[in-house]
Amino acid sequence: MYTPELYKNEDPESIRTFLKENSFGILINQTNGRLCATHIPIELEINDEGKEILQGHISKLNPQAEGFAENDQVLAVFTGPHSYISSSWYDHENVPTWNYIAVHVYGRIKIVDYSAAVEQLKKLVDKYEANSENPVRVEDLSEKTMREARGIFGFEIEIDEIQATKKLSQNRDDHNYKNIISELEKTENPQSIAVAKEMSKCRK
Repeated sequence: MYTPELYKNEDPESIRTFLKENSFGILINQTNGRLCATHIPIELEINDEGKEILQGHISKLNPQAEGFAENDQVLAVFTGPHSYISSSWYDHENVPTWNYIAVHVYGRIKIVDYSAAVEQLKKLVDKYEANSENPVRVEDLSEKTMREARGIFGFEIEIDEIQATKKLSQNRDDHNYKNIISELEKTENPQSIAVAKEMSKCRK
């Protein structure tokens, strides 16, 4: 991912937090000579060796899985808030741009066995049902319902490299920076407001 030095995020804790809060990603690999991509939840976890990995699952009917040869390289893309930045918000003439946060994770993928895939499902469901009034638990599902789990491939990705970008108008002086935040907050657009919040964290 092309990232000028000014916008690189090299803070491991910040990246971990981002991945946990923006875990609906895009898994990309090459299958039968074609690039394939699937939009799925991909969770950051710690394996038995204490290493950070990504975990997820896809349908066995998904042709992308044909490219999941042992140790096949894949790319997982995660995006956060983003927003158009109008140059009318500056105190000088310039071009419009776009502010955004994104993380690319490169690694090697392997299929896990059925029991490991079910454990992944338990963690995933527990995470997103945590605040539910009547939480669903995988352990409580009937044998008939759990047959559907036979239709997925669970996988793990051993992380080789992480590239993280925070493009949040760091190249602007304090006056223009604050004005960008103010203008973003006026838009009433959830994405723009989220970008404004991230910018406020970066420069007090």
